[in-house]
Amino acid sequence: MALSFRSNRIGYGSLSISLHWLMLVLIVATYALMDLKSMYLKGSPERETMAFWHFTLGLTVFCLVWFRIWARSIGTSPVVVPEMPVLQVLLAKGMHLALYVLMISLPVLGWLLLSAKGAHVPFWGSELPPLIDKSKDSARLFKEIHETLATMGYFLIGLHATAALFHHYVKRDNTLKLMLPAFEHIQLIAASHSDSNLHN
Repeated sequence: MALSFRSNRIGYGSLSISLHWLMLVLIVATYALMDLKSMYLKGSPERETMAFWHFTLGLTVFCLVWFRIWARSIGTSPVVVPEMPVLQVLLAKGMHLALYVLMISLPVLGWLLLSAKGAHVPFWGSELPPLIDKSKDSARLFKEIHETLATMGYFLIGLHATAALFHHYVKRDNTLKLMLPAFEHIQLIAASHSDSNLHN
């Protein structure tokens, strides 16, 4: 039985699952490039290459996040079993909202930073238009905000991963399993067998 394209009460759809793991890889790579480029001298080819891919992958996350929001809008949130307390549900929603804000704001701030510096804004071999005019003061401000939010992102992503492991190993619910492609396949087969048994 094929995976459902849309999310439903049984599990996340193939679109949401694919975007989740793809964006995780892109975000980890973006952070890694940000840290690694600081090891090289300014103006060096290695640093410029890493900066190029840092901005390119960051803007790719910005594009994909809108597809992810759309994917959520066309489906239904899966049921967590056993059911989570109301407080945990609210905390989870707050965490997801913060991550979405991060995935949108960080790339935009990077775009604004490059624009204010009068630098090229690379995106997969093309160049995006500047959002604002060149300004040293604006560049300094956007850099500070961008770096602060990036630091906060470390904690948000770490907390998100910790929460997923907590639900899996301590709470022993299906929160983490819902985001695994194989799990939805198993759940769909189980639901199909259940329906067959009811009709027999």
